Amino acid sequence: MSRAFHHLLRQRDGHEASVSNAELFFDLIYVFAVTQLSHRLLADLSLAGAIETLLLWFAVWLAWQYTAWMTNWFDPESKPVRLLLFAIMGVGLVLAAALPQAFAGRALVVGACFAVIQLGRTLCILFFLGGEHALTANYRRILGWQAMSAALWLVGGISGDATRLALWTLAVLAEYVAPMVGFWLPGLGRSDSRREWTIEGGHLAERCQLFVIVALGEAILITGATLSSLPAWSAPVLIATLVAFVGSLALWWVYFDTGCRAATEAIAHADDPGKMGAHFHYVHVALVGAIIVNAVGNELVIAQPDGTLVPRTLAVLIGGPALYLVANAVFKRMVYGRLPLSHLVGLALLAVLTPFGFRTDLLMVGGLTTLILAVVAIWESMSRGRIAESAAQHGQEA
Repeated sequence: MSRAFHHLLRQRDGHEASVSNAELFFDLIYVFAVTQLSHRLLADLSLAGAIETLLLWFAVWLAWQYTAWMTNWFDPESKPVRLLLFAIMGVGLVLAAALPQAFAGRALVVGACFAVIQLGRTLCILFFLGGEHALTANYRRILGWQAMSAALWLVGGISGDATRLALWTLAVLAEYVAPMVGFWLPGLGRSDSRREWTIEGGHLAERCQLFVIVALGEAILITGATLSSLPAWSAPVLIATLVAFVGSLALWWVYFDTGCRAATEAIAHADDPGKMGAHFHYVHVALVGAIIVNAVGNELVIAQPDGTLVPRTLAVLIGGPALYLVANAVFKRMVYGRLPLSHLVGLALLAVLTPFGFRTDLLMVGGLTTLILAVVAIWESMSRGRIAESAAQHGQEA
């Protein structure tokens, strides 16, 4: 790497890297993208619509995830890196605007945007690194995988619907599978996660936490916007709004009160911090996706609290909280080394609720799922508090 670009890398001086204002500004694009995806899912709750939205969400997360790793290594306060972030934001704005028509008239726009973001970022990083830096070989392998993925995105953009879905699925799978195999490529070998993925755990954990805030903020916005759009505010509508708000608070509590604070130490003290960081991203794509589904459920309940449930609406109202608890259980298994009993009981209660959902209305099911989430949040908070108190007492005795 040329000495002219040494200043672009973050200094690994033992101090935790902080999230910059440029990164927070960058995340604003993803507020828009998450809103677009939740509206897209709400507009088409069919199986095909859900699969398409899920695929697009996984792709949107990929674009954010690889950028988060870039700013873990490179200083976003340096002008070249900041300009690269802003360039990705510009393309991301076009991408987010095109998401509702991703499988219609704007398919090529979506495919081209993903290709430009992934390839453009990696090419710029390789330019910053030069030929001799320890990260260069890793990013050369990443470039090879992303070139294959970009070709699939572009060809899918000009293909028919069924072919497009297949090609874009392969593109997303390629970039998710690639880190699992160390970005192995013929002639370039495999990346060593211990030696080459030298991440700063605190920064990566905080970036994931901030994206959860983005998704929860979007859920609150949907709640307020749905209430605002209704001509009459009846008692059931106001109760449904309160239920949605309390549900969002419960989602926040389940994640932030009993898991995220220990995430930094979990990555920092892992045998392989780079691989642990990759696993964090895999868990968070499901966790944030569950928040999007919950936001759609909130909108359904507020818009028609006395509506009769059908399989697809019940799947949203039960599936969103269930996926959120599963993702959080896996996350806490990674952080604490155990599956929380509260989450398992919450999943069991949701399973029991499912067959009774067709006998009542949306508000009742929404209220009961919120109650289950609140019970899980309180239980886990009290349990974690007792564990912390016990650990403190043992420390004093020692």
